[in-house]
Amino acid sequence: MSNQQTVIFLDGNHLSIDQVTAIARCGAKIQLTPEAAEQVRRSRSLVDRMVRERRVVYGITTGFGKFSDVVIPDADIHQLQENLIVSHACAMGEPYPAEVVRAIMALRINALAKGYSGIREETLQLLVEMCNRGVHPIIPQQGSLGASGDLAPLAHMVLVMLGKGEAEYQGKRLSGAEALQAAGLEPIRLEAKEGLALINGTQAMTALLAIALHDARILMESAEVIAAMTVEALRGIPKAFDPQLHLTRPHPGQQESARRLLAHLHGSERTTAPGELRVQDAYSLRCIPQVHGATRDALEYVWTAVTRECNSVTDNPILFSDTGEVISGGNFHGQPMALAADFLAIAIAELANISERRTERLVNPQLSGLPGFLTEHGGLHSGFMITQYAAASIVSENKVLCHPASVDSIPSSANQEDHVSMGTTAARKLRTVVANTAKVLAIEYLAAAQAIEFGSGRLGEGTQRAYELIRREIPRLTEDREMHVDMAKAEELIRSGVLVW
Repeated sequence: MSNQQTVIFLDGNHLSIDQVTAIARCGAKIQLTPEAAEQVRRSRSLVDRMVRERRVVYGITTGFGKFSDVVIPDADIHQLQENLIVSHACAMGEPYPAEVVRAIMALRINALAKGYSGIREETLQLLVEMCNRGVHPIIPQQGSLGASGDLAPLAHMVLVMLGKGEAEYQGKRLSGAEALQAAGLEPIRLEAKEGLALINGTQAMTALLAIALHDARILMESAEVIAAMTVEALRGIPKAFDPQLHLTRPHPGQQESARRLLAHLHGSERTTAPGELRVQDAYSLRCIPQVHGATRDALEYVWTAVTRECNSVTDNPILFSDTGEVISGGNFHGQPMALAADFLAIAIAELANISERRTERLVNPQLSGLPGFLTEHGGLHSGFMITQYAAASIVSENKVLCHPASVDSIPSSANQEDHVSMGTTAARKLRTVVANTAKVLAIEYLAAAQAIEFGSGRLGEGTQRAYELIRREIPRLTEDREMHVDMAKAEELIRSGVLVW
């Protein structure tokens, strides 16, 4: 992962999800490429020409939304842009954490760097410097319909550029003007098109998705080795992961999950052959490649879609400086991200669903052949009894959160904007589902490590490593203790990525 000295060059075309995460979480710096700066200047010259020629162009010389037919006099163009920001800053609720705000800023900079939006270079550079110097606008989480983009959240970002609103700087919540001054920056006055260029885009939902994807990929790989530990603890049958079986149903994710399970179990003396203890395992063991693999394929699809969106122009109208054309369209519509967020939430929730079922098999003596709730003194001690309750509660919460937001729409702007994506709602729910899934996997990780200690024989190459990692942080449960402490430590281990190899 990048650190604070890393500089990521933005040209509008090559920003990766890992780079977004480095900017968001590790303080990586941003710099525009010379080519991007030139394209921004060319796009701006087209706006200036249209203003001089008094052309009627949406958002430049007209009002917005339902007011697109209202032509604005030249003398009021500056006020039009500031009014847009002030009036649209209508988000509510708890603010986004700094990592999400930084991702939003980076993504908006990258979209504007493509040079189709008509912003001035100095205005864009202020946003770059705010990100680099740690001026993080306070952006409330609620209030975006996901079309026309993320208007309300992005307006709160731009307020600070005007010396308005609020921002966090060096751990303190300040007014926008105070935060800029403390960072050695000055507010700007918006020119024609700039307010619209800054707020008309999908960057809030895309920021949430990019960070969630980074975390989801860690959960995917962690789930694989944790599941392999459970297979060993229950003396499962790895023949179900045989490559020739999975070649007959050639889904790439399924094949990869089966391959990784076998790699983690390589050398294990804890597994069994068909018929040795049982003819076949329950679905939560036997079907790990099919379930995990489907999530892998979903991750791959969403990763591709979000990478595309990270490098897209998502405002309106779009200016083509080569031809002088200005085209009004709907690139701000968040439907591609809304569907991706809902799809990924469902896919990641399935990692938690099957994990909780494996935990139940570990703690239930009728299914495991192990001491009830993995304690040697059942009755006096409850052991892992209530950890499974917690997992069941969290997976049920995920099921509620996985109701798709993208199937909803509600008309706005006097029915001019009569279909919206709800993509930001979908992405916000996704963030919670990913966090919940880490908790459920942490519970299985703890239970699998405990269950392994009731058996004997060499562990597999991957499972031995995972077992050693958890035992460095969390000792075996020999008597009842505050399990939430262990659960939190196991969750942090998973989220740190130490189980990804």
